[in-house]
Amino acid sequence: MGMASRAGRAPGVTIGDVAAAAQVSRSTVSRAFTRPQLLSQETVEHVRAVAVRLGYVGNQAARALSTGRFGNIAVVVPDIANPFFPPLVRSLQLAAETADLAVFLGDSDESAEREAKLIARLAPQVEGFVLASPRLSEELIRELAATRPVVLVNRDLDGISRVLIDSSGGMTEAVLLLKKLGHKRLAYLAGPRDSWSDQQRREVLTQTSAKAGLTVEIVEVGRPTYAAGRDSVSAVVRSGATAAIAFDDVVSQGVLAGLEVRGISVPTDFSLVGCDDTLAALTTPALTSVSAGAATAGTAAAKLLVNLLEATEPSAECVTIATHLVTRATTAAAPKSTP
Repeated sequence: MGMASRAGRAPGVTIGDVAAAAQVSRSTVSRAFTRPQLLSQETVEHVRAVAVRLGYVGNQAARALSTGRFGNIAVVVPDIANPFFPPLVRSLQLAAETADLAVFLGDSDESAEREAKLIARLAPQVEGFVLASPRLSEELIRELAATRPVVLVNRDLDGISRVLIDSSGGMTEAVLLLKKLGHKRLAYLAGPRDSWSDQQRREVLTQTSAKAGLTVEIVEVGRPTYAAGRDSVSAVVRSGATAAIAFDDVVSQGVLAGLEVRGISVPTDFSLVGCDDTLAALTTPALTSVSAGAATAGTAAAKLLVNLLEATEPSAECVTIATHLVTRATTAAAPKSTP
């Protein structure tokens, strides 16, 4: 029985096989199915004919691509349990629905390896990706972006469309507020080192503190969880800091719990600032926090991806979302005993 008469795609036939047989690049094969408007009609017909001959279009995903759009996009986040991401995903989904697109969701569990596997599994079913705070290497992200539309959230790579929540405004306000309140030694409860947001926050915090004449102790927290924040309190106390800025509100919640266990009162004995403003109003006392605009970022990311899907030529846009400090009840004057 010949290959063409068998149901389904020929075993082992890949996009690379089609590219080699058609004497074109892998990205050209992808575009022949996903974004044919970017290619000449002659090229599209040639690639699809080769794909049929090899049995590649027997694949269900390829068939869908050859007859039109999937109607699916994917968003991959590092931790859906972190309260920063649900508003982002929800707003992205609402914006995508207006363009008649369904959203597939993947959670990488803060693992670059798992993120790569998720993308590989989702790729045959979707037209494009939104990668929120991706942990993947730049090389792998650029490889993916060469084959289909990609939008990044909180990862700054030239030539790839991205939405950046700029923490610098809010972080600067936080440092200056703590200086005004008389604090001289701060602690920064840092997030994952491969997080673009954490890298930006570290840099802004250290530079602004140096200019303000404040000392900063970096406490490595790693994965931003309640338990990690609670367990970091011992290091914060040892540092001699009278105030701390945490990577996010989840870590801040843990810090509040850890301080309470030690009988340290917030804000009388210690001041605390969070980031992302996701849980701030729910804490006791209400947390001073740097705004994040997660929902705004989700809407912007969806719009960028829709623009890429509809564009006749590849393009890259960068949308920046400003932040500010929301002052509540966890910041106050430094303790009198501070040297």
